[in-house]
Amino acid sequence: MNYCDLAPSYIRAIAPYQPGKPISELERELGITGIIKLASNENPLGASAAAVAAMQEAIKNIALYPDGNGFELKDALVKRYSVTHANITLGNGSNDLLELAARAFLTPGDKVVYSAHAFAVYALATQAVGATGISVPATEGYGHDLPAMLDAAKTNKAKIVFIANPNNPTGTFLEAEALLAFMRGLPQDILVVLDEAYNEYLPEEKRYDSVSWLKEFPNLIISRTFSKAYGLAGLRVGYAMSHEQVTDMMNRVRQPFNVNSVAQAAAVAALRDVSFVKRTFELNQRGMAQITEGLGKLELNYIPSCGNFVAFHIGNASATYRRLLELGVIVRPIENYDMPGWLRVSIGLESENAKFLGALEKCINEQVNGEAK
Repeated sequence: MNYCDLAPSYIRAIAPYQPGKPISELERELGITGIIKLASNENPLGASAAAVAAMQEAIKNIALYPDGNGFELKDALVKRYSVTHANITLGNGSNDLLELAARAFLTPGDKVVYSAHAFAVYALATQAVGATGISVPATEGYGHDLPAMLDAAKTNKAKIVFIANPNNPTGTFLEAEALLAFMRGLPQDILVVLDEAYNEYLPEEKRYDSVSWLKEFPNLIISRTFSKAYGLAGLRVGYAMSHEQVTDMMNRVRQPFNVNSVAQAAAVAALRDVSFVKRTFELNQRGMAQITEGLGKLELNYIPSCGNFVAFHIGNASATYRRLLELGVIVRPIENYDMPGWLRVSIGLESENAKFLGALEKCINEQVNGEAK
């Protein structure tokens, strides 16, 4: 008997999400050390000292179940964003929140709209509940085509639209005015999940107050994470803000202890450590300039990014990716985002960025010399 046949066809058709290769795996495969990982958009500074101290304190009570309602973390978010506890859903990372939205509101056959080259989990969360995903072609610059997405949502009577701002893996950004025009043109019975996982990396001139939009748009769900700028990727903690009725439905399908006690304590401390997030932002700005300047010198095309990563185009992306691994540098191939010939590199420490650029130049020179032979 093939037990796979017991699963619904839409589950059998899922291609599982492939995370970035961990350092330990590459060490086992190639037997090398000194590896740098610039594949998963992690914070090269790690977590703040305040968050680490909070984790250590929380471990003392590890034998107890966490607060299933996450009161302290929600309270910290209430104070930061002037919302209420009833507007907040906590998640095991923001991925969990994307899936909660799908599970709470979608049924088999429902339509979901997202952009081409957008975060892979939108399609996975849609497929996992038997809904139908509609991928709208991106703009020439690999960004979301909001007018086309609006038309697709209306025409297909979609129930959810996923929007990433900035988008992963392209780093493209949507201005506040464009988003507001999209929201105002959309029927209120279509939910919009605005994924702002990289919100803290936006430069000052691009920042906007999406949380205040919740008063105008009860169909808006804003998802954010502590995995990126706050450096808590290993703890898996995120949050969504939405209308209290939307929050109520998402909490009905949420596991009661989906955010563990250590993660909750660390997130509270991280949220309060404003200076750490500022240092993270400033490091990312310098690193972005270092990486993009280096890519320019190597005459490689890249997509201007508002995140903590850059997607760049190179002739033989698969071979380059493998050679970079041999040189101890892990980046991310993004062919599965329908972007053949592209790789994505996360912004690291200055020394890590320099190692990546040096290794990339070596790869290019080897390929040129190999072709010359």
